[in-house]
Amino acid sequence: MLFLTALLQHNVFIPLYPAGVPNSIHKDAIDKGNVDNSVFYRVVNPALRIYLPQGQQVKRTAVIICAGGGYAELNIKREGYTVAEAFNRIGVAAFVLKYRLPDDKTNKDKTIAPLQDAQQAIKMVRDSAEKWNIDPGKIGIMGFSAGGHLASSSGTHFNKVTIPNPAKTSVRPDFMILVYPVISFNNSIGHIGSRNNLLGTAPSADSVNFFSNELHTDEQTPPSFLVHAGDDKVVSVSNSIKFYEALNRNGVPADLHIYAKGGHGFGATPTFDEWFTQCTNWMKSNQWISSY
Repeated sequence: MLFLTALLQHNVFIPLYPAGVPNSIHKDAIDKGNVDNSVFYRVVNPALRIYLPQGQQVKRTAVIICAGGGYAELNIKREGYTVAEAFNRIGVAAFVLKYRLPDDKTNKDKTIAPLQDAQQAIKMVRDSAEKWNIDPGKIGIMGFSAGGHLASSSGTHFNKVTIPNPAKTSVRPDFMILVYPVISFNNSIGHIGSRNNLLGTAPSADSVNFFSNELHTDEQTPPSFLVHAGDDKVVSVSNSIKFYEALNRNGVPADLHIYAKGGHGFGATPTFDEWFTQCTNWMKSNQWISSY
């Protein structure tokens, strides 16, 4: 326990699968990133980097964060670490997920590897809720761009458990936060680069359908916060609109915020503080956080 506490204080990664990564081929392979690991280009050892707020006695809300990168890379600093720190400032525990990037050379079935890691992350946080002073009924998932596709996949396919789960821990996120997300893989609005990287260049119609998450919402889909820019030229804003409409048809509470400008990835407009404040207000209105 003392060793684990020391790890958490330094915000290092802990393995998602201490007993071995399922669906893995090259177990001795190493992850690859740029010089400071702010971007990963290959991930074969999925892990969580844990950020726990200090000085809070009540059970915390937790958010698992999935960075984007088209399923080809993880922009894990900009869309992971910095966001986790912002959540800590409002009293929310954050877990940055270093998920596997799909690769036929390192995965037996690359199409499910990222989803396995998202489900395992939810399972790990829920199983460790008492240890980390987290409310097991307030565990959400957040994703940016292709990370938004992964997050929305975890919220629409939680009944298809892809990991060993003998205790039958729920892998359903309690809420979703989707930032300029890839939602669909169809030809009209889907992000084809993400689709090709996850499913290959000649995917079956069934695979495209399964991972077009707007087609798989129901009344059990978690409440969601979506934010996008209307001038996004990489991932069409229609992804967020179609998903919101599907949630709305099923009576799932959702907020959709569309900015006229911002492109893909946002920048000066809207600022991080602008859209994150909207997200914070949504979390407060749904009682996932109270005051900070």
